[in-house]
Amino acid sequence: MTARTILSFPDDRLSLAAQPVEAFDASLARLADDLVDTLRAEGPAIGLSAPQIDDQRQVLIMDMTGTGESPEVFVNPRIVSQAGFGLAEERCLSVPEAVIYGWRAAQIRVEAFDLEGAKFERELNDMAAVCLQHEMDHFHGKILVDRMSFVGRFLYRRKARRLAASAPA
Repeated sequence: MTARTILSFPDDRLSLAAQPVEAFDASLARLADDLVDTLRAEGPAIGLSAPQIDDQRQVLIMDMTGTGESPEVFVNPRIVSQAGFGLAEERCLSVPEAVIYGWRAAQIRVEAFDLEGAKFERELNDMAAVCLQHEMDHFHGKILVDRMSFVGRFLYRRKARRLAASAPA
């Protein structure tokens, strides 16, 4: 159980596709613990996916309290239905200081597995639905920058260079 480093744009590893989990073992439990510890260390945040900490398995955690104290683990999640599309504000730990407003489903039904390999189904609404969709984007190598307009990407790339130049070595 360790807080791990979160990859930041423009790290190419964020573009890699994640693979479905096949082994529900101790290594998966350690990954989930690391995700929780990392989310807690980052302060107020509600979601984190394994690709963000350089692990290419389809695992994500969500904690809608923003404290890291009530995490839910979703292994190999799959959205089976969605409805109620609307504009949602999104931020990402891998894309510091960026905010976008994009279209997302406000209600989704998701199938996933828990850490023991038991399948479950959940209905998620509003910000929980947006969060799960956002974290699942990481499984496909998509990050917040990919959802920005051309001008937004250009401006954010300039900002990212300034952030990198001012970061402590």
